[in-house]
Amino acid sequence: MTTRGLLIAGLAGGSGKSIVAVGLTAALRQRGMTIAPFKKGPDYIDAGWLKLAAGHPCYNLDPYLIPAETLRQHFQCRAAGADLAIIEGNRGLYDGVTATGGYASADLAMLLGLPVIVVVNCTKMTRTVAALVLGCQHFEPSLSIAGVILNQVATSRQEKVIAEAVKTATGIPVLGALPRLERDIFPMRHLGMLPWQEYHGHEEAITELARLVGEHCDLKAIVATSVAVPSVAPSVVPLAAVATVARPEIPLKIGVFHDASFQFYYNENLEALAARGAELLPVNALTDPNLPEGLDGLYIGGGFPETSARQLAANASLRAAVRQAALDGLPIYAECGGLIYLCQSLEVAGETFPMAGVFPVRLAMTGKPQAHGYCHFAVDSANPFYQIGTVVRGHEFRYSRVIDWPGDRRLLALRMIRGKGFTDGRDGLLFGNTLALYTHVHADGVPEWAEGFIARCLQWKRETA
Repeated sequence: MTTRGLLIAGLAGGSGKSIVAVGLTAALRQRGMTIAPFKKGPDYIDAGWLKLAAGHPCYNLDPYLIPAETLRQHFQCRAAGADLAIIEGNRGLYDGVTATGGYASADLAMLLGLPVIVVVNCTKMTRTVAALVLGCQHFEPSLSIAGVILNQVATSRQEKVIAEAVKTATGIPVLGALPRLERDIFPMRHLGMLPWQEYHGHEEAITELARLVGEHCDLKAIVATSVAVPSVAPSVVPLAAVATVARPEIPLKIGVFHDASFQFYYNENLEALAARGAELLPVNALTDPNLPEGLDGLYIGGGFPETSARQLAANASLRAAVRQAALDGLPIYAECGGLIYLCQSLEVAGETFPMAGVFPVRLAMTGKPQAHGYCHFAVDSANPFYQIGTVVRGHEFRYSRVIDWPGDRRLLALRMIRGKGFTDGRDGLLFGNTLALYTHVHADGVPEWAEGFIARCLQWKRETA
């Protein structure tokens, strides 16, 4: 079976590429196709919607976080067996890290040898759309733009004029035209779309997106633009699944916070831990009164603890259990929202809510991003998970700020090379076997993360047996 692939990109954020990518995935799945979904860049929310639409794990492809050859091999491995691999780009087609590009959706498409379908928001435009597409076509001649999908089209006349202008100026076909909608199908919030876990109408939204794309796009023509994805040797497996730490004879149990507040996890990270012998046990921070028995480690990812701060605070027994686990030395790794949970308190809209209290830190939510984008850090202090000297690439996106902490730099194990971190150019709050950082990491690009986590859990299990 040959898997084929394509990439959906936009001219800018808000073009409608998520509507097209999720709707196309759901529509093709309804018609019997197996879709392997991927999301370009550091993103959990879009990836969650794509996973829901495909009924299949969505993996992240990030050229900044993952070395090029590793990324290519992992894409080919994870796409294998599907009828079609659909990658949703991020931001604008050529938007990279610098003015000269780098790590953009276009770069990813060229790295993987895939054609691009460009989604254009046509609000108050007609022939200018053709000029924009023509510019993208000539900006990078090596990139294959195979089709255009129009979004926010007001009338059939507008659609006809744009389609004719694009075809005449570029030779690229218009493969669909989505009408202007009276309401957003995706509910929105400050980080973009609402995670599907928090939206009670997520199933209806997927059904509506499938209908919308199915009725207003030429699905057969879209699929026809795709190209074959090269197969890889059976011996090649994703790096995250390759363990250099021996699988323990006694399986490890690692708790993972997973609920409406904590849902920012890369599938690759969870699979990396499982591949190294860990049984992952879900923990609902909103309702579970205690941690599962017999844990050898705890992973608290990111999310939106601020939206459920009252419920998190009300679950005092779990907060106390996590604090006691940290005091006992249980290995705990926390990212962003997880860091917030481990602090003393969180202020939201002028009201203060108690958190787990592992760190004597008070935080407050703000209306503006406090750190946003790619980052990387160097490990310069002893800690439970990373060897000193390790350099790690990651990303950060937070709205919380530090309003009070002891100010002891010895509590921070990581030096930021790029990015803000926790404060004063450092990240990684440290307490015993607990490490909490604002930086998110991706296991495909940082195999040391899973190695270090599992090694510490195994050590702790042996010491406490």
